[in-house]
Amino acid sequence: MREPPRQLAFDLPLDPRFGREDFLVSPSNELAYAQIERWPAWTDTILLLSGPKGSGKSHLASIWAAAAHAWTIDAFEIGEAQVPHLVSSGALAIENADGPDRDEAALFHLLNLAREKRAFLLLTCEKPPDLWGLRTPDLLSRLRLAPGVSIGAPDDALLKAVLVKLFVDRQLVVDTSVVDYIALRIERSLAKADELVKILDKEALSRGRRVSRAMAAEILGAAQEMDDID
Repeated sequence: MREPPRQLAFDLPLDPRFGREDFLVSPSNELAYAQIERWPAWTDTILLLSGPKGSGKSHLASIWAAAAHAWTIDAFEIGEAQVPHLVSSGALAIENADGPDRDEAALFHLLNLAREKRAFLLLTCEKPPDLWGLRTPDLLSRLRLAPGVSIGAPDDALLKAVLVKLFVDRQLVVDTSVVDYIALRIERSLAKADELVKILDKEALSRGRRVSRAMAAEILGAAQEMDDID
């Protein structure tokens, strides 16, 4: 039997929804969420928020930024000349603080000035400061003193809820058995869940079919084969 013609599938970006009502609270992130909700009654003006890629750090940072009227900037964008202006906001979210190409002198200056001005800082990262590869001992010392809270790997309930949300965001109607099937076989990572749903969306559009368990099994099998080759 001839295969039906495949449709062109355009990978159109979706704007992520980072509102408080869109954040799914579970045992893996409830401590981090509670700490964000506790602001401004933090024990310090600085908070380190750590967790694996795609775990919800940016979402929590967005919730906090909205509540604190904070600016948000990626760590690699911070330069010495910008520090006074950034601190003047009174609240600043710094994303990917452990990413490459940081200006350590600028970040150290920012931490010191923020403490002096009593400005709030929220720094997101994947790893604790000792694993950032910092070359500035005083900066590492400052970061070690800052309180931190982490997000763990998603539990089953959260992973399934996120999968449902990702499918709904893309206006895909999927049976609950498909969600259960995927949740049992995918890596415990929200980033992987997002990646898989994007692939399934594109594949369903290309084939002109709904996302099914068979399609999910095929895509997951192909992904596993690629991992085995790597």
